[in-house]
Amino acid sequence: MRYELTKHAAEVLEEREIRTEWMERTLMTPELVLPDPDDAAVERRFRRIPEFGSRVLRVAANTKVEPNRVVSIFFDRK
Repeated sequence: MRYELTKHAAEVLEEREIRTEWMERTLMTPELVLPDPDDAAVERRFRRIPEFGSRVLRVAANTKVEPNRVVSIFFDRK
């Protein structure tokens, strides 16, 4: 799957020390996919990351464009 990062996504990936591999794994093989309630073009993709205490990573991506555009990445608090 091809993707690109928004400036915000690239910044938080680095700031939060989230490995690109984790983001790609979540983007390409999510355990759960939910629509974003505020933007129909964006999907929220979730995956547990065993290497990070099995916390759940959320990757929000606009899947209506090619390549998909990752707009946000963070460990979910819920």
